Amino acid sequence: MDKNCIEGRHGAMRGHNTPKSSGMPVEVNAAAVQWSNVSLPGEIHSEQSERKSAEIIVVEETSRGQHARLTNDTGVTHPMKDRTNEEGSNPAMDKPTENARRRGELESHRGEKHRAPQEQTMIEEILEPQNLSAAWKRVKRNKGTAGIDGMTIEDFPAFAREHWPRIAQAIREGNYRPASVRRVFIPKPDGTERPLGIPTVLDRMIQQAIAQILSPLFEADFSDHSHGYRPGHSAHQAVAVMEESWKQGRRHAVECDLKSFFDTVNHDRLMNALKRKVRCPQTLKLIRRYLMAGVEMPDGTREATPQGVPQGGPLSPLLANIALDPLDKELESRGHKFARYADDFIVMVRSANAAKRVLASLIRFCEGRLQLIVNRAKSRAAPLKQCAFLGYRIDNKGKLAWTEKARHRFKQRVREITTRNRGHNVQTVINELNLYIRGWLNYYKHSSTYKEVLALSVWVRRRVRLYYWKQWKQPRTRRRHLLALGADPSTVHMATRSRKGYWRMSQNEIVRYALNNRWLEQQGVPDMRDIWIALYYPEQAQGN
Repeated sequence: MDKNCIEGRHGAMRGHNTPKSSGMPVEVNAAAVQWSNVSLPGEIHSEQSERKSAEIIVVEETSRGQHARLTNDTGVTHPMKDRTNEEGSNPAMDKPTENARRRGELESHRGEKHRAPQEQTMIEEILEPQNLSAAWKRVKRNKGTAGIDGMTIEDFPAFAREHWPRIAQAIREGNYRPASVRRVFIPKPDGTERPLGIPTVLDRMIQQAIAQILSPLFEADFSDHSHGYRPGHSAHQAVAVMEESWKQGRRHAVECDLKSFFDTVNHDRLMNALKRKVRCPQTLKLIRRYLMAGVEMPDGTREATPQGVPQGGPLSPLLANIALDPLDKELESRGHKFARYADDFIVMVRSANAAKRVLASLIRFCEGRLQLIVNRAKSRAAPLKQCAFLGYRIDNKGKLAWTEKARHRFKQRVREITTRNRGHNVQTVINELNLYIRGWLNYYKHSSTYKEVLALSVWVRRRVRLYYWKQWKQPRTRRRHLLALGADPSTVHMATRSRKGYWRMSQNEIVRYALNNRWLEQQGVPDMRDIWIALYYPEQAQGN
């Protein structure tokens, strides 16, 4: 391993108790971070952060001359008023008027809404103890599995306490090389698989630290029509645009699907977009290396990533929004009503001809300027009522409703939870079912589908009765439980000796009487009707 870099698998540092390599640059005074049990979990400390009062003058050159700015050694500007001596004067501000004028010239020279951080400062902001601590807490909260190095969330603090100073120094010097991403495949409802990438815990923390610094720079310039992976935005805001457009008379829409978006993002275009706001070469180099880190397949082979953004890393959502921001700006310039959530977007127009023209122009723009691939089989111009966006559709009354595909996915998942051969305790199944149903209804709480909620609620209870009947299995066990639940002794024998299948018996009159709705609710089976009413009419729920 090159003595001046830390390789993807972290070289000799893969084991937590591996001795430090003598060839690695070690400058503990500048980069040491202690990952204590209190703070990482907890705070990250460094000698650098302990010298907050040791301020230096950083000279920045612009086209208008040299301008002095007071900063600390982490690149964070301190207020000048804090540099007063015992006599109350400020030795750094002998000419306050001149300094103020120069700062004004500097800001006007930037000419940007949000000034890009200067060279050699952003990487220090990323490596600031407070930023790293926040990044670690976020990564720890999200949990996740190990990357290719096998290191878990629990193992990371011990590893970081020993090796972080050298890692931080390598990042500063531009010598750090991220590990390859572990490729996993997630099944999709249509039978295909979605590729995801799992970075190592170390790389997840570094990516999160980068994202926390970059996000404020780009966030303010993002379109209000972009709702994915952004603070203060949600999928509900995105789908609400469909209902609003219907009321405005936009009854046609364009559905445009980008084929394998995360795997086809052009690296050069993305880096050029980053360079407009990021001036730190170390930061840009680090991001480029994350893009080029490659993936390790389940069979152990490694594949290069000459294009694409690995889906699954903390930095990927921000990079995806940056890559698609030109699309938002183009649609805004044309005055279109649209909504975008990550790589899913829909455009609402007033006529069928307009929808066809917009679809053709979107294909040209995405494949030409953005160099992305449009899935023509899934992209179309159609009446708005026939379109779906993020699991929602517009019903005949112009209201939001869940799609038939969403309903099918719900029933499929409930079947998986209540499958007869799982062998789990009934209460475990009910608890899992409760969590899923509440989460699903919370997402579709804007759906005007009360009658469908009632039908699904009846179906769910029947699935639970089926599971109970399967668990009891033996006729004598079934008889004992039915009698305990108040069933008529003269009719119990017929139910317990029946040769009908489990699904048919779940609808049996005797079984339904014993395992009635009130009893099921007492066991924790969720009442979808009550949950939906509380979510759809929160004012009434609060009043009750």
